[in-house]
Amino acid sequence: MKNVLITGGTGLIGKQLSFFLKLKGYEVRILSRNNIVDSPYKTFLWDINQEYINEDAFKNLDHIIHLTGAGIANKRWSDKRKKEIIDSRVASTELLYNTVKELKIPLKTFISASATGYYGSITSETIFKETDKPATDFLGKVCQLWEQSIFKFKDQKIRTVALRTGIVLSKDGGALQKIKKPVIVTLGNGKQYMPWIHIDDLCELYLKAIEDTRLEGPYNAVSTEYQSNNSFSKTVAKIYKRPILPIGAPKFVLKAIFGEMSTIILNGSRVSANKIKQVGFKFRYDRLDDALKNLL
Repeated sequence: MKNVLITGGTGLIGKQLSFFLKLKGYEVRILSRNNIVDSPYKTFLWDINQEYINEDAFKNLDHIIHLTGAGIANKRWSDKRKKEIIDSRVASTELLYNTVKELKIPLKTFISASATGYYGSITSETIFKETDKPATDFLGKVCQLWEQSIFKFKDQKIRTVALRTGIVLSKDGGALQKIKKPVIVTLGNGKQYMPWIHIDDLCELYLKAIEDTRLEGPYNAVSTEYQSNNSFSKTVAKIYKRPILPIGAPKFVLKAIFGEMSTIILNGSRVSANKIKQVGFKFRYDRLDDALKNLL
């Protein structure tokens, strides 16, 4: 049985992925900041600030899936919050790297979340692909620093994959729960694109990253279908049978409420899924209406 260690295993993606991999025959281990009572998975403590990990988590370990990171949209972006967002990603990755290096763990694969924010919070005609340069705004810098720490694992001759993930659609929380209010509202002018992926497809992507040794480097984890905020909102309203306001939430109001963080909801560009398709990955939910119907 192959052993997988997951960080962020109690989050939205981590819970689903842990359950999914267990069904696929993997022994799942979780790194957690807290003791988890009655967990169905072996749980080991770690403390990023104290640079501590229970070394037992690494015994006979084959793969690490790294999902830890402070929520981008959970709080306004004060200077303190920006530092938390960066440190939660970079410091945690470096702690894993240093531990694997020090213990000389013969790890087969290191797979980490990244984000489509790598390309920046902008709306443009560009369809971004993995070879494009990172943006110079806050999210672009976060992802650039994040991936620099991720790809250190290549120095240890460990196959390394980063999944630049868009909006994850799940019935258990996340962005969809915030969008499908009793009344649907478009944001700003509604022209910004919303790269998205169904959580089941994302779990399948992580499985492919484990099992397909051709995968190495960054991959965009997004559906091939492009949706603007306007078309996305209309589809949600249709599937969930909710009314939609004829006028979107004004840009100046969103800026007043969210500050600099408003850029992530007011801007967005198309992101290409061609690279992952070229290695044979097939999306189960490649159309938004099919994905939403499944999650209904």
